[in-house]
Amino acid sequence: MTALAPAGSTRRLILAGAAVLLVALGLVALMVVRPSAASPSGGSSSLSAPAEDSVDAGFARDMAIHHQQAVEMSFIVRDRTDDEDVRRLAYDIINTQANQRGMMLGWLEMWGLPKSAAGPPMAWMGHTVTPTDDGSLMPGMATDAELAALTAAKGEKAEVLFLRLMTVHHRAGADMAQAAAGSAKTDAIRNLAEGMVRGQQSEIGLMADMLKDRGAKP
Repeated sequence: MTALAPAGSTRRLILAGAAVLLVALGLVALMVVRPSAASPSGGSSSLSAPAEDSVDAGFARDMAIHHQQAVEMSFIVRDRTDDEDVRRLAYDIINTQANQRGMMLGWLEMWGLPKSAAGPPMAWMGHTVTPTDDGSLMPGMATDAELAALTAAKGEKAEVLFLRLMTVHHRAGADMAQAAAGSAKTDAIRNLAEGMVRGQQSEIGLMADMLKDRGAKP
């Protein structure tokens, strides 16, 4: 088995990986969202740049933050268990959500929109999220204390805590994605959000089975 990286190395891997993904996937996003032809009415297609206060932009900003924490938690548990099923799930989340995060940030860059919102998160959903000092910026996100507990845990204890935290994280993420899939104006965001809903709901079912195998509840 490959030696596990220390915590400091893991943080460097996250930063380096995010930088590479942002550059590479930003280029991919540029190609994906460029309209191939004008709409029948003579205007631009539904892939044209949305407004700064649009559902599309708000979802891209907030889900990029949401995904960042999922990737962080997955790196943490990967280094704290030898269980192949949990490690495989962690790798899948790291690859999928870092990939999607890069796409969303790439679209914001191409649209000429800021990557951080001026107001509170989830305003695009019509929600009012009051900032707290526990580290949980949006529904479903783990608190600083929960992340510290995951970092301190090992073996099955780390596995169960990760699966519980990620289940809550995915449920909230799927709710956000469902809202974007139904209200976004660009094909790029609608298609990505629909895929997120399917993917995260599938992983919620998988994690429920994994928790049951460990004699734990979600």
